[in-house]
Order: sequence, then C-alpha cells, then structure tokens
Amino acid sequence: MTYQRTQSFTNRRQQNWSRNQNTVAYVSAIKLGPVAHTVLIALMITVLGLIYLTQATRATGYDYATQKIDKDIATLNNEKSDLQIENARLTALEAVKNSSVASTMTKPVTTNYTQQ
Repeated sequence: MTYQRTQSFTNRRQQNWSRNQNTVAYVSAIKLGPVAHTVLIALMITVLGLIYLTQATRATGYDYATQKIDKDIATLNNEKSDLQIENARLTALEAVKNSSVASTMTKPVTTNYTQQ
C-alpha cells in the first residue's frame, strides 16, 4: 500500500510524527506573494495608527472638558469672593446702625459749612 501526497494534507508517515500528535497537517491553498504581504502589513500599520489617533483625540477631548470645568470653578470662586466682600460690607453697616454707640447719638441742631 502506498500513500500519495495531496495539496490539502500530508499524512503522519511522511512527517515521522509520533504518538499524541496531529496526524494531518493542512496546507493553505492561498499563496501570497511579497506584494500582497507588503500591502497587508501597510493595512495593519494603518489600522493601528487609526486606533492610536482615536485614543489620542479622546484624551484631548477630556483635556478640553477638564479645562472648561477648571475655568468654571475659577469664575465661581471669584464670584464667591465678591459675594463674601459684599456680605461683609452690608453686615458691617447693619452692625453699626444697631450698635449701642449709634443709638446714643443725637442729631445736631444746626450745621455750618466753611466758605472757600
């Protein structure tokens, strides 16, 4: 009995394989030349470049959002400090009007102005 080689597989006796190994090795029917390999590598590099650019622009988008939030926080802090100053000014006037010193003061009877 003789074994013939085919394009789709080679048997175990031709490869000298031992036990617990695959007995059939399939051979691809598609043969790629050097130009096809170059094109496939160029396509893989292009896809990896696009994935990298996608990740880089996503990080930049987060930077813009973070910068906007920081700007809003700075604006609100300025507004808060302005409101604190105005609150201190308004409460100071109320404290002076309601103080015991202000309640004992009287209004002058006459007022004189100097002539220049």
